Amino acid sequence: MAQDSTQPDIPRHGDPAILARLFGWCTLTILAAFLINNVLVVGFGYSGTNAFLDGTAPSGWVHLALYAVAIAVAAAVVLRGRTTSLRWDAHRIHKFNVYLIRALFWAVFLIGITDATIAFMRAENLIEPFLGSTNARLFSRPSWVGSYVHIPLIVVAFGIATVTRTLGFFWLAFLIVIAELLIVISRFMFSYEQALMGDLVRYWYAALFLFSSAYTLFDEGHVRVDVLYAGFGRTTRGIVNGIGTILLGMSTAWVILAVGFGGKQSIINAPITSFEISQAGPFGLYTKYQMAAFIGLFAVTMLIQFVSYFFDAVADKRDEPGHREIAQSSAH
Repeated sequence: MAQDSTQPDIPRHGDPAILARLFGWCTLTILAAFLINNVLVVGFGYSGTNAFLDGTAPSGWVHLALYAVAIAVAAAVVLRGRTTSLRWDAHRIHKFNVYLIRALFWAVFLIGITDATIAFMRAENLIEPFLGSTNARLFSRPSWVGSYVHIPLIVVAFGIATVTRTLGFFWLAFLIVIAELLIVISRFMFSYEQALMGDLVRYWYAALFLFSSAYTLFDEGHVRVDVLYAGFGRTTRGIVNGIGTILLGMSTAWVILAVGFGGKQSIINAPITSFEISQAGPFGLYTKYQMAAFIGLFAVTMLIQFVSYFFDAVADKRDEPGHREIAQSSAH
């Protein structure tokens, strides 16, 4: 469905909303502490928060301290700007999320093109003639490709995202169509097919749907049952959206994060640390571990957007100025 949103001038200051803003900012800072703790556990062998609870390792205090600092930072942000409006906070958080999503789209574009090229050269035994036997062995190792090809490209993507303003949804969808078209042409016209072709389409499909979900929430593009909601006023909608955001949206995102990053052998951490690849082996892309990470990134971007959405919902409940009207061309 096509939608257009109109955003009036956003007031930077308004009536204090200490509790709502503290809840939202604590959610974001605790999310940051959670991700840092996950890196400490998986990458540096820390024991995790369970070590503090059962008293088996002193490093458990490190994790507890991170969460304490996270709450303190959130409180400082709220108290320093007591009169900052909810809509201005929502706007700032959304803008950061847009940058993050834009960077992720650039990353999957660069990695997809680069890894498909490398996979094609592996499949056709072209690396050794061009780069030598030593480099051919290196490019056959998923951990080396992930560390020295993928990670630098991710850094470049975040740099590109600072100077561009497009999210890339339409371009990525267009690239998926092109990739599918090339599969059809090569298979049925030239009887040529490699596993990397299907891997590339799945890789970009996963990124398109998981990374665009947060922005779709911003534009009210997700399917909603409007039997009752359509007849509500703005303040009632604000109450419904605020409660629903906490009970359904944020809780779901936290469950995904808790399960996905729940230890070294969790469904997200294990594939990432082992640079897991598909069953196609050297003939496919070395990006399966990233598709596991997509699940976590989906939860992170959705949780950030839910905080922004929550602030807007509370502002609607308080009937504050700056409400963004969304014109929908078709009913949900």
